[in-house]
Amino acid sequence: MKNWIIVCILLLVTGCSQQTELIPVSAEIENSLATKVVDSTGNEIGTAELTETEAGVRIRLLLQGLSPGEKAIHIHEVGSCDKPDFKTAGSHFNPTNKQHGFEDPKGYHAGDLPNLKVTKEGEVDLEITSPSVTLTKGKPNSLLDKDGSSLIIHENADDYITDPSGNSGDRIACAVIK
Repeated sequence: MKNWIIVCILLLVTGCSQQTELIPVSAEIENSLATKVVDSTGNEIGTAELTETEAGVRIRLLLQGLSPGEKAIHIHEVGSCDKPDFKTAGSHFNPTNKQHGFEDPKGYHAGDLPNLKVTKEGEVDLEITSPSVTLTKGKPNSLLDKDGSSLIIHENADDYITDPSGNSGDRIACAVIK
C-alpha cells in the first residue's frame, strides 16, 4: 500500500512537471461595446460590436433589412443618430485633418472604412478592423470622446477618393458609439 501511494505521487509530480509551454496572461483589459444599428425610420436593423485589439478597433456588424449591393460605411465624429437623415452625426471622424479616401495621396480620414456588401437577402455579417482609431478614452483618435461617435452606412459604395465622403450618397443607417 505504501509503495502504491509513492507511485501515485511520483506520477502526479512527473505529469505536472512535463508542461513545457506556459500560456501568457495579459493584464490588459479589452475595451468593447455593443450598440444597435437603426435605419432612417428608427427601426433596429442589427448590431455593431466594437472591440479594442492590438491591430485596432474590430467592428463586427450583423445587419438585415438593407437593400442589396455595395455600401459605404464610415465612422462619424458625433455620437448622435437623429432620424431621418442622421446629419447630427456630423462629418467623418478625422482627428488628423486628412483628406477622404484610401486612394487619396494625402492620406485618409480615421473614420474611413472599407465598403460593405449587402447580400441579395439584405443581410450583412462582416468584421472590419480599423487601425486608425481606439476605444481608449483620452487619446486624440478615441471614438469615446466627450460626445462619442457614430457608425454611418450610406446608400452607395465609397469611391475611396472623392472628398469629403466618396460620393457615397445619403445616410441610411446609424449606430451611436458611446
